[in-house]
Amino acid sequence: MNLKKSILEKCKSMGINMVGIAPIDRWSKSLPPLYSDKGIPEEFWPQSIYPETKSVIVIGLPVQLPILETTPSIYYYTLYQTINRILDDSAYKLSNFLMKKGYESIFTPRDGYGDIYVLLETCKAFFSQKHAAYLAGLGSPGYSSVLLTPEFGPRVRFVSVLTSANIQSDPILKQDLCTRCKLCAISCPSKAIPMDDSEFPPKIDKIKCAKYSEVLRRSYRSPCGICIKVCPIGNDRKLF
Repeated sequence: MNLKKSILEKCKSMGINMVGIAPIDRWSKSLPPLYSDKGIPEEFWPQSIYPETKSVIVIGLPVQLPILETTPSIYYYTLYQTINRILDDSAYKLSNFLMKKGYESIFTPRDGYGDIYVLLETCKAFFSQKHAAYLAGLGSPGYSSVLLTPEFGPRVRFVSVLTSANIQSDPILKQDLCTRCKLCAISCPSKAIPMDDSEFPPKIDKIKCAKYSEVLRRSYRSPCGICIKVCPIGNDRKLF
């Protein structure tokens, strides 16, 4: 059995059906089409975090829409924490799986910033799961700067495994899934998503977003999640 097939089967055995693989040469100072920003700073490249990296495996789990519909709520707060724990646990197991096959591997925590109060000071994580998922072919950018997937729209959480294994990569998704309906911007309670669409995705006011999340956290209702709730993209929206 080839390595990629064994990875996919391992993920399936853990209940992970969304898997994408990217070679490290896709991380550069200029991103592929659909991103109008200036690329990913070199300090956040996988090979800068873990020099042995040759491939990045990105796995994702859906955010259940019926619970997300209640946000901001204790129900969504609990679901968010649960998904994060499952992702970290699955990435840890996948890393060990690869290590037993002789490949040096580590996983990057699903958030990578530690605490909301850290975000209020620096507003960035040490590794972008969103960009990794894009470069691994799992989706395309959305107006709210999250990643849109065909199956679940923006309602997916991701985590990545950095490995020394050379694994057959997946193609970057060429389809632009975002319709520019701006429902995310219209519905954002913190007004962190600008209506000006002169660039895509527009520059999000991360401080406004983080401050609102910090307020919700006091009543265990963080994160907000309204932007991903109202997004019409995704096959899950056809069911619920």
